[in-house]
Amino acid sequence: MNDLLILAILLGGPQHGYALKRQAGLIFGHADMHNNLVYPLLRRFVREGWVTQKKTAGERGQTRQVYTLTASGRQTLFTRLNDFDETTASSRDQFRLRVGFFSVLDSSARAAILDKREAYLRKRAERFGPLESEMDIGNYGREVVRFIRQQIDAELAWITQLRRMDRTENRRAAKQKD
Repeated sequence: MNDLLILAILLGGPQHGYALKRQAGLIFGHADMHNNLVYPLLRRFVREGWVTQKKTAGERGQTRQVYTLTASGRQTLFTRLNDFDETTASSRDQFRLRVGFFSVLDSSARAAILDKREAYLRKRAERFGPLESEMDIGNYGREVVRFIRQQIDAELAWITQLRRMDRTENRRAAKQKD
């Protein structure tokens, strides 16, 4: 997921390594993404031809490496964002990352991602029924199940909202074509 995030940040334009690790860290709720995550990924991206690397002068006289997404990197990013199988659909972070970049995916890709996440959530919700009725989980156990069900319901409602947003965007785009 870190690799997708770094590539996706580069969609916005060239960045130096420090800016990339700072933005990625903020997205994950941290101060910075660690150097040992960012720079090996960037070296791999350069090797794969997904990113170019160029030296530029920094503000304090140092040399900075600026990274730019290539056409191949852009295609790889879109392919990987669209690759959303059942395993990936079970990851809240993988789902949220893709939703964050819905604006660069077409409507059918967005719908497929939403469908798979919704199916995963509904299946997960079904598994909690027997847990409450067939097991003695106590007051705290019931509270955990209640909380998880609330989270599932909230995310299902959010998926409904995302579908509405997509329909609205599609109608707007169709009007602009006319």
